[in-house]
Amino acid sequence: MKILLAVDGSEYSKKMLAYLGAHESLFNPGNDYSLVTAQPALPPRAVAVLGKEIVDTYYQEESEKVLAPVSKFLLNHGIDAKSIWQVGPAGPVIAKVATEGQFDLVIMGSHGHGVMANLVMGSIATQVLAKCKVPVLLIR
Repeated sequence: MKILLAVDGSEYSKKMLAYLGAHESLFNPGNDYSLVTAQPALPPRAVAVLGKEIVDTYYQEESEKVLAPVSKFLLNHGIDAKSIWQVGPAGPVIAKVATEGQFDLVIMGSHGHGVMANLVMGSIATQVLAKCKVPVLLIR
């Protein structure tokens, strides 16, 4: 099974990894894993002042802060996952990577906001569910 793990470095990502570790059918070296994280785009004026090279380095370093601990956790369990990072809003980025990469399943943590909070703030999980053509497993 080709599984995409959406991570953001939060406690909810840690809960997702704990869930994954407790479910042998999802967590075994026989599956093909990829990690994805999205970095919010810097304002265009900041990019213009800093320059493309500095901005690209910033995005890569911020992504590695999120991806490295998860990669290490998976490697400790015999799983060598591919890491993917992109710049943009997290929901659409995750959905795009999942669909274009032809994944069988997306697994991600969810903050579990209530209905009213989602109406006001939106939800990355809601965006992924709305835009993704791949089954999504949300862990709260």
